Amino acid sequence: MKAIPALITGGIFLVTLSCTTRVNENITIVQRPDIESVNSFYTGSRSPLQAGSFIKLPIGSIKPKGWLRKELELQANGFHGHLEEISKYLQKENNAWLDPHGKGEHGWEEMPYWLKGYSNCAYILHDEKMIKEAESWFHAVLRNQREDGWFGPEHEKSGIATHLRGRADLWPNMVMLTCLQNYYEYSGNDSVLALMSKYFKYLQTYPDEKFLVGFWPRMRAGDMLYSTYWLFNRTGEKWLLDFAKKVHRNTARWDTGIVSWHNVNIAQAFGEPATYWMQSKDSADLRAAERNWQEVRRLYGQVPGGLFGGDENCRPGFTGPRQAIETCGIVEDMLSDEVLTRITGNPVWADRCENDAFNMLPAAFTPDMKALRYLTAPNMPQSDSMSKCPGINNCGPMFWMNPHRHRCCQHNSGQGWPYYAENLWYATPDNGVAAVFFSASEVKVKAGNGVEVSITEKTHYPFEEKIEFTIHPDTAVIFPLYLRIPGWCTNPALTINGKKVKLNGRPLSYIKIKRVFRKNDRIVLTLPMSLKVQKWEKNKNSVSVNYGPLTFSLKIKEDYVRKGGTAKWPAWEIFPASSWNYGLVLHEPYPEKSFQVVRKPWPDKDMPFTPENVPIEIRTKARKIPSWTLNRKGLIQRIPQSPVKTTEPEETVILIPMGATRIRISAFPVCKN
Repeated sequence: MKAIPALITGGIFLVTLSCTTRVNENITIVQRPDIESVNSFYTGSRSPLQAGSFIKLPIGSIKPKGWLRKELELQANGFHGHLEEISKYLQKENNAWLDPHGKGEHGWEEMPYWLKGYSNCAYILHDEKMIKEAESWFHAVLRNQREDGWFGPEHEKSGIATHLRGRADLWPNMVMLTCLQNYYEYSGNDSVLALMSKYFKYLQTYPDEKFLVGFWPRMRAGDMLYSTYWLFNRTGEKWLLDFAKKVHRNTARWDTGIVSWHNVNIAQAFGEPATYWMQSKDSADLRAAERNWQEVRRLYGQVPGGLFGGDENCRPGFTGPRQAIETCGIVEDMLSDEVLTRITGNPVWADRCENDAFNMLPAAFTPDMKALRYLTAPNMPQSDSMSKCPGINNCGPMFWMNPHRHRCCQHNSGQGWPYYAENLWYATPDNGVAAVFFSASEVKVKAGNGVEVSITEKTHYPFEEKIEFTIHPDTAVIFPLYLRIPGWCTNPALTINGKKVKLNGRPLSYIKIKRVFRKNDRIVLTLPMSLKVQKWEKNKNSVSVNYGPLTFSLKIKEDYVRKGGTAKWPAWEIFPASSWNYGLVLHEPYPEKSFQVVRKPWPDKDMPFTPENVPIEIRTKARKIPSWTLNRKGLIQRIPQSPVKTTEPEETVILIPMGATRIRISAFPVCKN
């Protein structure tokens, strides 16, 4: 039997892959899919690499629906879908990414950052105009590869925050490699494989002392490592494994601990050792990714929302819920979690990705996605254009909702929702299908002996508990279907064609249904949600309120005030038009009894991440804390130590999902009775 480390919050244990809990002859509870087989229809890990638990489906296989499709449509119609009208870095005249010799202006990370999200959004929505625009950039990059293998810019102007010039800076090309991989998965254009092979052969000639020099390339070369394995899995060129070793040994040593406290470096690179584990097969590499995640959260992540107080850089003493994360950090952390889900199969990474996606990402943009801000915090009752440093690490208007600023996040933020949509469903090594991230959608996938299967998923998750799957195979076919049980769910329920299945499901596992599937088979998975009050002892004994995967914030009336921008693409400040400085009054010793969950109708426009449209809210008692105010820069003061004594009367307040609040209190003081 083959065993690999399975990582869970708070520790590490070994689990045997064949160890399951049998419910009946068709249904078992498993820790991850069987990886002893090789999928017959989709490209997974090629020997001798360690097989991943899940295989990403080609772009276009999954059609998101409901609120997730709406987010993608808002993105396409918002600033990111029209960024070539706004950003000077996407102007085509004299652009180094389009020049046959890589000369010209604007040849750093901005264009490929944008292209990652823009192209995938276009492919998912089948937007022909956007696809044409994206492919004009892809075709230029493929056409302009130099004879020796180099591609992309090689101008002598340095990028932002780097002294590197010309071909010394490998970082922008790392981002473009990811874009090209997406393009290949959508189009099947073999020119991508040829370019990547020729480019890596060129880099193989670099001596180690000249390879991955400079800060950004060395910190983030895990992206190049993943690209190397991606290419090896499609071509089988064994020299690529030697090149992968070269990449890893010259990358910052994330396998030894946190090597940079820049928030995006952490979010993007903490999992690099687990990527290398596919080749090393050393369990220490797999454990290193979990250790990195835990260490960052121990020091700076004692707050709701799944992320951590990075601002620009994590700083000792700045660990409270007013510390923020870059929008770049949110989307890169989601991508790391998605990659680690595929590699390890551990459902804890999917839980962590959902925490980011539902509770942090929507709030980084205006509801119409026509503006964004650089930094978003769990507690930020005002989002204006005034500089908040030194309380916030970054000086400047980092809370300003402005589509014309926030350079890296402005371009990079678009990967969040498209990548999430592409990871809803996976193929598995045993010719099965897995629903790992839940959202209304339709997937078409080959399963079993090669029969094409269409599965429709109907749900309003994460705002409701029921998820309904309808199976439509071309003909009856046997294959395994995996359904994830989140870590917060202790009592999942399952019916198949209306018949209740006795299920001993456990958190952080999968329900494996292996049976002959026929047309219109119907499976209903129910994930009962319950209230949980989480105490943050390391942050003044503050508390947050969870319901299933959602964390809740105080509903504050939002006053949008126009501040700059253009008529088509305005910028906004957001001010509180109602009180925000509340502490909760909790029923002890059972604090969960302090809350009443109220369900509301689903919004007609599929926009649940707005205060006026949320389909669920929580009512509770609270008292104002008059001494808790904003400072002279409009930054919330540090959260007071709980319990807080206040003479203010009790009031009924409303809490709504954290992702729906652009100004918010999510970590609450507790009032002394």
